[in-house]
Amino acid sequence: MSSGVSTSTDKIIVDRSRAHRNKAVSKAVRAMRERLQSSGKGPLVFDRETLALHINTMLQGAMIMPVFIIVVAAIGIYISGDARLFPWALLTLAVHSINLLLARRAARLDWTVTATEKWRLRLLVAQFLFGCCFAVFTLSDCAACGSSGSFYFYKGAVLLVAISITAMANVMLRQALLLAFMPAVVTLAAGAAWSGNVFDLGLAGLCATALALFHYISDRLHRSSLTLMSYQSEKDDLIAELEVAKSMSDEARRRAEEANLAKSRFLASMSHELRTPLNAILGFSEVMSSEVLGPLQNPTYREYAGDIHRSGQHLLNLINEILDLSRIEAGRYELNEEALSLLEIAEDCIGMVQLRARAKNISIQQQFEPNLPQVWADEKSIRQVLLNLLSNAVKFTSQGGTVTVKVGWTAGGGQYVAIKDNGPGIAEEEIPVVLSAFGQGSIAIKSAEQGTGLGLPIVQAILAKHDGQFILKSQLREGTEAIAILPATRVLQSLAPVAGTPAVEPRRRSFG
Repeated sequence: MSSGVSTSTDKIIVDRSRAHRNKAVSKAVRAMRERLQSSGKGPLVFDRETLALHINTMLQGAMIMPVFIIVVAAIGIYISGDARLFPWALLTLAVHSINLLLARRAARLDWTVTATEKWRLRLLVAQFLFGCCFAVFTLSDCAACGSSGSFYFYKGAVLLVAISITAMANVMLRQALLLAFMPAVVTLAAGAAWSGNVFDLGLAGLCATALALFHYISDRLHRSSLTLMSYQSEKDDLIAELEVAKSMSDEARRRAEEANLAKSRFLASMSHELRTPLNAILGFSEVMSSEVLGPLQNPTYREYAGDIHRSGQHLLNLINEILDLSRIEAGRYELNEEALSLLEIAEDCIGMVQLRARAKNISIQQQFEPNLPQVWADEKSIRQVLLNLLSNAVKFTSQGGTVTVKVGWTAGGGQYVAIKDNGPGIAEEEIPVVLSAFGQGSIAIKSAEQGTGLGLPIVQAILAKHDGQFILKSQLREGTEAIAILPATRVLQSLAPVAGTPAVEPRRRSFG
Protein backbone atom coordinates (compact mmCIF):
# COMPACT_ATOMS: atom_id res chain seq x y z
CA MET A 1 0.00 0.00 0.00
CA SER A 2 2.76 2.43 0.90
CA SER A 3 4.66 1.62 -2.30
CA GLY A 4 1.64 2.43 -4.44
CA VAL A 5 1.03 5.68 -2.57
CA SER A 6 4.64 6.82 -2.92
CA THR A 7 4.69 5.98 -6.62
CA SER A 8 1.52 7.93 -7.35
CA THR A 9 2.73 10.80 -5.20
CA ASP A 10 6.03 10.98 -7.07
CA LYS A 11 4.18 10.98 -10.36
CA ILE A 12 1.91 13.81 -9.27
CA ILE A 13 4.84 15.87 -8.05
CA VAL A 14 6.77 15.51 -11.30
CA ASP A 15 3.76 16.27 -13.50
CA ARG A 16 2.63 19.31 -11.56
CA SER A 17 6.06 20.86 -11.15
CA ARG A 18 6.90 20.35 -14.81
CA ALA A 19 3.66 22.01 -15.94
CA HIS A 20 4.23 24.87 -13.52
CA ARG A 21 7.80 25.43 -14.74
CA ASN A 22 6.83 25.28 -18.39
CA LYS A 23 4.06 27.82 -17.82
CA ALA A 24 6.42 30.14 -15.95
CA VAL A 25 9.11 29.90 -18.62
CA SER A 26 6.63 30.60 -21.43
CA LYS A 27 5.26 33.58 -19.55
CA ALA A 28 8.77 34.96 -18.90
CA VAL A 29 9.75 34.59 -22.57
CA ARG A 30 6.59 36.34 -23.76
CA ALA A 31 7.06 39.16 -21.26
CA MET A 32 10.68 39.60 -22.28
CA ARG A 33 9.84 39.87 -25.97
CA GLU A 34 7.02 42.30 -25.27
CA ARG A 35 9.39 44.51 -23.29
CA LEU A 36 11.93 44.43 -26.07
CA GLN A 37 9.32 45.39 -28.64
CA SER A 38 8.20 48.31 -26.52
CA SER A 39 10.13 51.43 -27.51
CA GLY A 40 9.56 53.10 -24.17
CA LYS A 41 10.68 50.28 -21.91
CA GLY A 42 13.01 48.25 -24.09
CA PRO A 43 16.25 50.13 -23.24
CA LEU A 44 15.65 49.74 -19.51
CA VAL A 45 15.41 45.96 -19.44
CA PHE A 46 19.10 45.21 -18.81
CA ASP A 47 20.26 48.41 -17.12
CA ARG A 48 22.71 46.70 -14.82
CA GLU A 49 24.22 44.51 -17.56
CA THR A 50 24.53 47.34 -20.07
CA LEU A 51 26.15 49.62 -17.49
CA ALA A 52 28.65 46.88 -16.60
CA LEU A 53 29.50 46.40 -20.27
CA HIS A 54 29.95 50.17 -20.72
CA ILE A 55 32.34 50.36 -17.76
CA ASN A 56 34.29 47.37 -19.04
CA THR A 57 34.59 48.99 -22.48
CA MET A 58 35.81 52.25 -20.93
CA LEU A 59 38.47 50.52 -18.90
CA GLN A 60 39.69 48.40 -21.82
CA GLY A 61 39.94 51.41 -24.15
CA ALA A 62 41.30 53.80 -21.54
CA MET A 63 44.38 54.81 -23.58
CA ILE A 64 42.65 55.50 -26.91
CA MET A 65 41.28 58.93 -26.03
CA PRO A 66 44.45 60.26 -24.29
CA VAL A 67 46.56 59.35 -27.31
CA PHE A 68 44.02 61.01 -29.60
CA ILE A 69 43.98 64.19 -27.49
CA ILE A 70 47.78 64.42 -27.46
CA VAL A 71 47.93 63.95 -31.25
CA VAL A 72 45.21 66.59 -31.78
CA ALA A 73 47.00 69.11 -29.57
CA ALA A 74 50.35 68.48 -31.28
CA ILE A 75 48.91 68.85 -34.79
CA GLY A 76 46.93 71.95 -33.78
CA ILE A 77 49.96 73.65 -32.28
CA TYR A 78 51.97 72.74 -35.38
CA ILE A 79 49.34 74.18 -37.76
CA SER A 80 48.38 77.33 -35.85
CA GLY A 81 51.53 77.93 -33.82
CA ASP A 82 49.21 78.78 -30.92
CA ALA A 83 50.14 77.11 -27.61
CA ARG A 84 46.65 77.60 -26.15
CA LEU A 85 45.77 74.08 -27.24
CA PHE A 86 48.19 72.74 -24.65
CA PRO A 87 46.06 73.84 -21.63
CA TRP A 88 43.01 72.48 -23.44
CA ALA A 89 44.71 69.12 -23.79
CA LEU A 90 45.56 69.07 -20.08
CA LEU A 91 41.98 69.97 -19.14
CA THR A 92 40.54 67.28 -21.43
CA LEU A 93 42.94 64.65 -20.10
CA ALA A 94 41.99 65.58 -16.53
CA VAL A 95 38.27 65.20 -17.26
CA HIS A 96 38.94 61.90 -19.04
CA SER A 97 40.89 60.72 -15.98
CA ILE A 98 37.89 61.56 -13.80
CA ASN A 99 35.74 59.42 -16.10
CA LEU A 100 38.15 56.50 -15.71
CA LEU A 101 38.28 56.87 -11.93
CA LEU A 102 34.48 56.80 -11.78
CA ALA A 103 34.44 53.71 -13.99
CA ARG A 104 37.02 51.89 -11.84
CA ARG A 105 35.16 52.71 -8.66
CA ALA A 106 31.85 51.61 -10.16
CA ALA A 107 33.38 48.34 -11.38
CA ARG A 108 34.17 47.34 -7.78
CA LEU A 109 30.62 47.87 -6.51
CA ASP A 110 27.74 45.42 -6.18
CA TRP A 111 24.89 47.41 -7.67
CA THR A 112 21.31 47.54 -6.62
CA VAL A 113 18.58 49.00 -8.83
CA THR A 114 18.90 52.41 -7.15
CA ALA A 115 22.70 52.37 -7.29
CA THR A 116 22.62 51.42 -10.96
CA GLU A 117 20.52 54.45 -11.85
CA LYS A 118 22.71 56.69 -9.69
CA TRP A 119 25.94 55.55 -11.31
CA ARG A 120 24.41 55.79 -14.76
CA LEU A 121 23.59 59.44 -14.06
CA ARG A 122 27.10 60.09 -12.76
CA LEU A 123 28.69 58.63 -15.88
CA LEU A 124 26.39 60.69 -18.11
CA VAL A 125 27.38 63.87 -16.25
CA ALA A 126 31.04 62.93 -16.66
CA GLN A 127 30.50 62.45 -20.39
CA PHE A 128 28.80 65.87 -20.55
CA LEU A 129 31.82 67.49 -18.88
CA PHE A 130 34.11 65.68 -21.31
CA GLY A 131 32.01 67.01 -24.18
CA CYS A 132 32.28 70.54 -22.81
CA CYS A 133 36.04 70.23 -23.34
CA PHE A 134 35.42 69.69 -27.05
CA ALA A 135 33.03 72.65 -27.00
CA VAL A 136 35.99 74.69 -25.77
CA PHE A 137 38.05 73.18 -28.60
CA THR A 138 35.57 74.51 -31.19
CA LEU A 139 36.33 78.08 -29.97
CA SER A 140 39.97 77.77 -31.00
CA ASP A 141 41.08 79.60 -34.15
CA CYS A 142 44.17 80.20 -36.25
CA ALA A 143 45.12 83.80 -36.98
CA ALA A 144 48.11 82.70 -39.04
CA CYS A 145 46.01 80.45 -41.32
CA GLY A 146 44.16 83.33 -42.98
CA SER A 147 41.17 82.38 -45.15
CA SER A 148 42.63 79.17 -46.53
CA GLY A 149 40.20 77.05 -44.52
CA SER A 150 42.86 74.54 -43.51
CA PHE A 151 42.16 75.09 -39.80
CA TYR A 152 38.43 74.49 -40.41
CA PHE A 153 39.33 71.20 -42.07
CA TYR A 154 41.50 70.35 -39.06
CA LYS A 155 38.72 71.13 -36.58
CA GLY A 156 36.12 69.24 -38.61
CA ALA A 157 38.32 66.17 -38.86
CA VAL A 158 39.06 66.26 -35.11
CA LEU A 159 35.38 66.57 -34.21
CA LEU A 160 34.34 63.77 -36.59
CA VAL A 161 36.96 61.41 -35.20
CA ALA A 162 36.07 62.36 -31.62
CA ILE A 163 32.36 61.77 -32.29
CA SER A 164 33.04 58.38 -33.85
CA ILE A 165 35.34 57.26 -31.00
CA THR A 166 32.84 58.40 -28.39
CA ALA A 167 29.97 56.72 -30.24
CA MET A 168 31.76 53.37 -30.35
CA ALA A 169 32.88 53.61 -26.72
CA ASN A 170 29.42 54.55 -25.40
CA VAL A 171 27.16 52.15 -27.28
CA MET A 172 25.94 50.61 -24.01
CA LEU A 173 25.30 54.02 -22.34
CA ARG A 174 22.32 55.59 -24.02
CA GLN A 175 22.26 59.38 -24.54
CA ALA A 176 25.98 59.61 -23.70
CA LEU A 177 26.93 60.65 -27.23
CA LEU A 178 24.29 63.38 -27.39
CA LEU A 179 25.25 64.76 -23.99
CA ALA A 180 28.96 64.68 -24.89
CA PHE A 181 28.80 66.56 -28.21
CA MET A 182 25.62 68.59 -28.03
CA PRO A 183 27.58 71.44 -26.33
CA ALA A 184 30.09 71.42 -29.21
CA VAL A 185 27.33 71.50 -31.87
CA VAL A 186 25.49 74.28 -30.02
CA THR A 187 28.73 76.28 -29.74
CA LEU A 188 29.45 75.84 -33.46
CA ALA A 189 25.90 76.79 -34.40
CA ALA A 190 26.02 79.92 -32.22
CA GLY A 191 29.38 80.93 -33.68
CA ALA A 192 28.14 80.41 -37.23
CA ALA A 193 25.02 82.47 -36.56
CA TRP A 194 27.16 85.24 -35.02
CA SER A 195 29.79 85.36 -37.77
CA GLY A 196 27.79 84.32 -40.81
CA ASN A 197 30.94 82.73 -42.20
CA VAL A 198 30.25 79.95 -44.68
CA PHE A 199 33.02 77.81 -43.17
CA ASP A 200 31.45 78.13 -39.71
CA LEU A 201 28.04 77.22 -41.13
CA GLY A 202 29.48 74.23 -42.98
CA LEU A 203 31.37 73.01 -39.93
CA ALA A 204 28.28 73.32 -37.71
CA GLY A 205 26.13 71.49 -40.23
CA LEU A 206 28.73 68.77 -40.68
CA CYS A 207 29.09 68.16 -36.95
CA ALA A 208 25.31 68.22 -36.39
CA THR A 209 24.78 65.72 -39.22
CA ALA A 210 27.59 63.48 -37.97
CA LEU A 211 26.22 63.61 -34.42
CA ALA A 212 22.73 62.62 -35.61
CA LEU A 213 24.09 59.82 -37.80
CA PHE A 214 26.37 58.34 -35.15
CA HIS A 215 23.64 58.65 -32.53
CA TYR A 216 21.33 56.65 -34.80
CA ILE A 217 24.02 54.00 -35.39
CA SER A 218 24.83 53.86 -31.68
CA ASP A 219 21.15 53.51 -30.80
CA ARG A 220 20.71 50.65 -33.29
CA LEU A 221 23.78 48.89 -31.90
CA HIS A 222 22.41 49.38 -28.40
CA ARG A 223 19.08 47.80 -29.33
CA SER A 224 20.84 44.92 -31.07
CA SER A 225 22.92 44.34 -27.96
CA LEU A 226 19.77 44.31 -25.84
CA THR A 227 18.18 41.78 -28.18
CA LEU A 228 21.24 39.54 -28.01
CA MET A 229 21.29 39.84 -24.23
CA SER A 230 17.62 38.93 -24.06
CA TYR A 231 18.19 35.87 -26.25
CA GLN A 232 21.14 34.88 -24.09
CA SER A 233 19.03 35.30 -20.97
CA GLU A 234 16.21 33.24 -22.45
CA LYS A 235 18.67 30.56 -23.49
CA ASP A 236 20.22 30.44 -20.01
CA ASP A 237 16.78 30.23 -18.40
CA LEU A 238 15.67 27.49 -20.76
CA ILE A 239 18.89 25.55 -20.22
CA ALA A 240 18.42 25.81 -16.47
CA GLU A 241 14.81 24.68 -16.76
CA LEU A 242 15.78 21.80 -19.02
CA GLU A 243 18.48 20.72 -16.60
CA VAL A 244 16.03 20.79 -13.70
CA ALA A 245 13.39 18.96 -15.73
CA LYS A 246 15.92 16.38 -16.89
CA SER A 247 17.16 15.87 -13.35
CA MET A 248 13.64 15.37 -12.03
CA SER A 249 12.76 13.15 -14.99
CA ASP A 250 15.84 11.01 -14.42
CA GLU A 251 15.03 10.75 -10.73
CA ALA A 252 11.41 9.85 -11.44
CA ARG A 253 12.48 7.27 -14.04
CA ARG A 254 15.03 5.82 -11.62
CA ARG A 255 12.36 5.49 -8.93
CA ALA A 256 9.93 3.92 -11.39
CA GLU A 257 12.56 1.47 -12.58
CA GLU A 258 13.46 0.58 -9.01
CA ALA A 259 9.80 0.13 -8.11
CA ASN A 260 9.18 -1.99 -11.20
CA LEU A 261 12.27 -4.09 -10.54
CA ALA A 262 11.28 -4.53 -6.89
CA LYS A 263 7.82 -5.61 -8.00
CA SER A 264 9.22 -8.08 -10.50
CA ARG A 265 11.68 -9.50 -7.98
CA PHE A 266 8.93 -9.77 -5.39
CA LEU A 267 6.60 -11.66 -7.72
CA ALA A 268 9.41 -13.86 -9.01
CA SER A 269 10.42 -14.81 -5.47
CA MET A 270 6.81 -15.32 -4.35
CA SER A 271 6.07 -18.09 -6.85
CA HIS A 272 6.22 -20.84 -4.18
CA GLU A 273 4.14 -18.87 -1.65
CA LEU A 274 1.45 -18.17 -4.26
CA ARG A 275 1.30 -21.58 -5.85
CA THR A 276 1.33 -23.73 -2.69
CA PRO A 277 -2.06 -22.68 -1.25
CA LEU A 278 -3.56 -22.57 -4.72
CA ASN A 279 -2.49 -26.14 -5.42
CA ALA A 280 -4.18 -27.18 -2.17
CA ILE A 281 -7.38 -25.42 -3.26
CA LEU A 282 -7.24 -27.14 -6.64
CA GLY A 283 -6.53 -30.56 -5.12
CA PHE A 284 -9.24 -30.45 -2.45
CA SER A 285 -11.84 -28.99 -4.80
CA GLU A 286 -11.10 -31.72 -7.35
CA VAL A 287 -11.43 -34.40 -4.66
CA MET A 288 -14.75 -32.92 -3.58
CA SER A 289 -16.14 -32.50 -7.10
CA SER A 290 -15.07 -36.07 -8.00
CA GLU A 291 -16.56 -37.40 -4.72
CA VAL A 292 -13.46 -39.50 -4.09
CA LEU A 293 -14.13 -39.77 -0.35
CA GLY A 294 -17.82 -40.33 -0.71
CA PRO A 295 -20.87 -38.79 -2.32
CA LEU A 296 -22.00 -35.27 -1.51
CA GLN A 297 -25.58 -35.29 -0.34
CA ASN A 298 -26.34 -31.87 -1.79
CA PRO A 299 -25.70 -31.57 -5.58
CA THR A 300 -25.23 -27.81 -5.17
CA TYR A 301 -22.11 -28.50 -3.12
CA ARG A 302 -20.73 -30.62 -5.94
CA GLU A 303 -21.43 -27.79 -8.39
CA TYR A 304 -19.74 -25.31 -6.07
CA ALA A 305 -16.69 -27.56 -5.81
CA GLY A 306 -16.45 -27.67 -9.61
CA ASP A 307 -16.71 -23.87 -9.77
CA ILE A 308 -13.97 -23.55 -7.14
CA HIS A 309 -11.72 -25.90 -9.14
CA ARG A 310 -12.26 -24.03 -12.42
CA SER A 311 -11.72 -20.65 -10.75
CA GLY A 312 -8.58 -21.91 -9.06
CA GLN A 313 -7.29 -23.27 -12.36
CA HIS A 314 -7.93 -19.91 -14.01
CA LEU A 315 -6.19 -18.11 -11.15
CA LEU A 316 -3.21 -20.49 -11.36
CA ASN A 317 -2.84 -19.79 -15.07
CA LEU A 318 -3.01 -16.07 -14.40
CA ILE A 319 -0.37 -16.32 -11.64
CA ASN A 320 1.89 -18.39 -13.89
CA GLU A 321 1.68 -15.78 -16.67
CA ILE A 322 2.34 -12.89 -14.28
CA LEU A 323 5.28 -14.72 -12.75
CA ASP A 324 6.72 -15.55 -16.16
CA LEU A 325 6.50 -11.92 -17.26
CA SER A 326 7.92 -10.73 -13.94
CA ARG A 327 10.87 -13.13 -14.16
CA ILE A 328 11.60 -11.91 -17.67
CA GLU A 329 11.46 -8.24 -16.57
CA ALA A 330 13.64 -8.99 -13.55
CA GLY A 331 16.21 -10.79 -15.71
CA ARG A 332 15.69 -14.07 -13.87
CA TYR A 333 14.15 -16.00 -16.77
CA GLU A 334 16.80 -18.55 -17.63
CA LEU A 335 16.80 -20.47 -20.90
CA ASN A 336 17.54 -24.20 -20.81
CA GLU A 337 18.62 -24.47 -24.43
CA GLU A 338 18.88 -27.68 -26.39
CA ALA A 339 18.43 -28.98 -29.93
CA LEU A 340 14.77 -29.37 -30.80
CA SER A 341 12.48 -29.59 -33.80
CA LEU A 342 9.88 -26.89 -34.44
CA LEU A 343 7.84 -29.39 -36.46
CA GLU A 344 7.53 -31.80 -33.54
CA ILE A 345 6.69 -29.07 -31.03
CA ALA A 346 4.08 -27.60 -33.38
CA GLU A 347 2.44 -31.03 -33.82
CA ASP A 348 2.38 -31.60 -30.04
CA CYS A 349 0.84 -28.19 -29.36
CA ILE A 350 -1.80 -28.72 -32.06
CA GLY A 351 -2.73 -31.98 -30.37
CA MET A 352 -3.12 -30.19 -27.02
CA VAL A 353 -5.63 -27.64 -28.38
CA GLN A 354 -7.35 -30.05 -30.78
CA LEU A 355 -10.02 -31.05 -28.28
CA ARG A 356 -11.04 -27.45 -27.67
CA ALA A 357 -11.02 -26.74 -31.41
CA ARG A 358 -13.33 -29.71 -32.10
CA ALA A 359 -15.75 -28.46 -29.46
CA LYS A 360 -16.15 -25.29 -31.59
CA ASN A 361 -16.03 -27.23 -34.89
CA ILE A 362 -12.78 -25.43 -35.81
CA SER A 363 -10.51 -27.03 -38.39
CA ILE A 364 -6.75 -26.83 -37.81
CA GLN A 365 -4.77 -27.13 -41.03
CA GLN A 366 -1.04 -27.84 -41.14
CA GLN A 367 1.38 -26.55 -43.76
CA PHE A 368 4.82 -27.80 -42.73
CA GLU A 369 7.96 -27.67 -44.86
CA PRO A 370 9.61 -31.11 -44.69
CA ASN A 371 13.09 -31.91 -43.46
CA LEU A 372 13.58 -28.77 -41.39
CA PRO A 373 16.77 -28.95 -39.30
CA GLN A 374 16.67 -28.58 -35.57
CA VAL A 375 17.01 -25.26 -33.77
CA TRP A 376 18.88 -24.34 -30.59
CA ALA A 377 16.24 -23.09 -28.12
CA ASP A 378 14.46 -23.65 -24.81
CA GLU A 379 11.81 -26.29 -25.43
CA LYS A 380 9.55 -25.23 -22.56
CA SER A 381 9.59 -21.59 -23.71
CA ILE A 382 8.94 -22.43 -27.37
CA ARG A 383 6.04 -24.68 -26.34
CA GLN A 384 4.61 -21.84 -24.29
CA VAL A 385 4.89 -19.50 -27.29
CA LEU A 386 3.08 -21.87 -29.64
CA LEU A 387 0.42 -22.79 -27.08
CA ASN A 388 -0.32 -19.13 -26.38
CA LEU A 389 -0.69 -18.35 -30.06
CA LEU A 390 -2.78 -21.46 -30.79
CA SER A 391 -5.01 -20.84 -27.78
CA ASN A 392 -5.64 -17.26 -28.91
CA ALA A 393 -6.45 -18.43 -32.44
CA VAL A 394 -8.94 -21.04 -31.22
CA LYS A 395 -10.39 -18.69 -28.62
CA PHE A 396 -11.23 -15.88 -31.04
CA THR A 397 -12.21 -18.00 -34.06
CA SER A 398 -15.95 -18.40 -34.40
CA GLN A 399 -17.81 -21.71 -34.79
CA GLY A 400 -16.84 -23.60 -37.94
CA GLY A 401 -13.76 -21.48 -38.57
CA THR A 402 -10.29 -22.45 -39.71
CA VAL A 403 -6.86 -22.11 -38.12
CA THR A 404 -3.79 -22.59 -40.33
CA VAL A 405 -0.40 -23.46 -38.83
CA LYS A 406 2.69 -22.99 -41.02
CA VAL A 407 6.27 -23.96 -40.18
CA GLY A 408 9.09 -23.21 -42.58
CA TRP A 409 12.15 -21.19 -43.62
CA THR A 410 12.47 -17.44 -43.48
CA ALA A 411 14.17 -15.46 -46.24
CA GLY A 412 17.16 -14.86 -43.96
CA GLY A 413 17.78 -18.56 -43.25
CA GLY A 414 15.88 -18.73 -39.97
CA GLN A 415 12.72 -20.68 -39.15
CA TYR A 416 9.22 -19.44 -38.40
CA VAL A 417 5.89 -20.60 -37.10
CA ALA A 418 2.85 -18.73 -38.43
CA ILE A 419 -0.63 -19.24 -36.99
CA LYS A 420 -3.48 -17.68 -38.95
CA ASP A 421 -7.18 -17.68 -38.17
CA ASN A 422 -10.27 -16.32 -39.92
CA GLY A 423 -11.75 -14.76 -36.81
CA PRO A 424 -13.01 -11.19 -36.32
CA GLY A 425 -9.48 -9.72 -36.45
CA ILE A 426 -7.99 -6.72 -34.68
CA ALA A 427 -8.18 -3.07 -35.68
CA GLU A 428 -4.82 -1.69 -36.80
CA GLU A 429 -4.78 0.98 -34.10
CA GLU A 430 -5.38 -1.69 -31.41
CA ILE A 431 -2.35 -3.85 -32.30
CA PRO A 432 0.05 -1.86 -30.03
CA VAL A 433 -2.53 -2.20 -27.24
CA VAL A 434 -2.79 -5.98 -27.44
CA LEU A 435 1.00 -6.27 -27.54
CA SER A 436 1.33 -4.39 -24.24
CA ALA A 437 1.04 -6.02 -20.82
CA PHE A 438 -2.61 -6.53 -19.81
CA GLY A 439 -3.69 -4.92 -23.07
CA GLN A 440 -6.83 -6.23 -24.76
CA GLY A 441 -8.60 -5.31 -27.96
CA SER A 442 -12.25 -4.38 -28.18
CA ILE A 443 -13.18 -7.84 -29.49
CA ALA A 444 -11.49 -9.53 -26.50
CA ILE A 445 -13.21 -7.19 -24.04
CA LYS A 446 -16.64 -7.96 -25.48
CA SER A 447 -16.08 -11.73 -25.66
CA ALA A 448 -16.85 -14.12 -22.89
CA GLU A 449 -13.25 -15.42 -22.86
CA GLN A 450 -11.34 -12.27 -22.12
CA GLY A 451 -8.12 -13.75 -20.76
CA THR A 452 -5.45 -11.76 -18.93
CA GLY A 453 -3.83 -9.84 -21.75
CA LEU A 454 -0.39 -11.29 -20.92
CA GLY A 455 -0.09 -13.99 -23.59
CA LEU A 456 1.30 -11.88 -26.42
CA PRO A 457 3.69 -9.83 -24.23
CA ILE A 458 5.11 -13.12 -22.90
CA VAL A 459 5.49 -14.40 -26.47
CA GLN A 460 7.34 -11.22 -27.42
CA ALA A 461 9.63 -11.43 -24.39
CA ILE A 462 10.46 -15.12 -24.91
CA LEU A 463 11.29 -14.60 -28.59
CA ALA A 464 13.41 -11.59 -27.68
CA LYS A 465 15.37 -13.80 -25.25
CA HIS A 466 16.00 -16.09 -28.24
CA ASP A 467 17.07 -13.10 -30.39
CA GLY A 468 13.95 -13.72 -32.42
CA GLN A 469 11.04 -11.60 -33.59
CA PHE A 470 7.27 -11.57 -33.22
CA ILE A 471 5.01 -10.12 -35.92
CA LEU A 472 1.26 -9.64 -35.56
CA LYS A 473 -0.82 -8.95 -38.68
CA SER A 474 -4.56 -8.45 -38.53
CA GLN A 475 -7.49 -6.83 -40.27
CA LEU A 476 -11.04 -6.49 -39.09
CA ARG A 477 -13.39 -9.22 -40.35
CA GLU A 478 -10.49 -10.95 -42.16
CA GLY A 479 -8.62 -12.65 -39.33
CA THR A 480 -5.28 -12.50 -37.56
CA GLU A 481 -1.84 -13.94 -38.32
CA ALA A 482 0.79 -14.31 -35.60
CA ILE A 483 4.35 -15.11 -36.73
CA ALA A 484 7.11 -16.29 -34.37
CA ILE A 485 10.56 -16.11 -35.95
CA LEU A 486 13.84 -17.64 -34.79
CA PRO A 487 16.99 -16.19 -36.41
CA ALA A 488 19.42 -18.09 -38.62
CA THR A 489 21.95 -18.18 -35.77
CA ARG A 490 19.59 -20.55 -33.94
CA VAL A 491 19.37 -23.08 -36.78
CA LEU A 492 21.58 -26.19 -36.54
CA GLN A 493 22.77 -27.36 -39.97
CA SER A 494 23.91 -30.91 -40.58
CA LEU A 495 27.33 -31.15 -42.25
CA ALA A 496 28.70 -34.05 -44.29
CA PRO A 497 31.60 -36.03 -42.77
CA VAL A 498 35.10 -34.79 -43.49
CA ALA A 499 36.96 -36.95 -46.07
CA GLY A 500 39.15 -39.65 -44.47
CA THR A 501 37.15 -39.87 -41.24
CA PRO A 502 34.82 -42.69 -40.31
CA ALA A 503 31.18 -42.12 -41.22
CA VAL A 504 29.85 -41.92 -37.70
CA GLU A 505 26.91 -39.91 -36.52
CA PRO A 506 26.92 -36.57 -38.43
CA ARG A 507 28.34 -33.58 -36.63
CA ARG A 508 26.23 -30.50 -36.03
CA ARG A 509 27.57 -26.99 -36.23
CA SER A 510 25.85 -24.28 -34.36
CA PHE A 511 25.67 -20.81 -35.84
CA GLY A 512 24.35 -19.42 -32.56
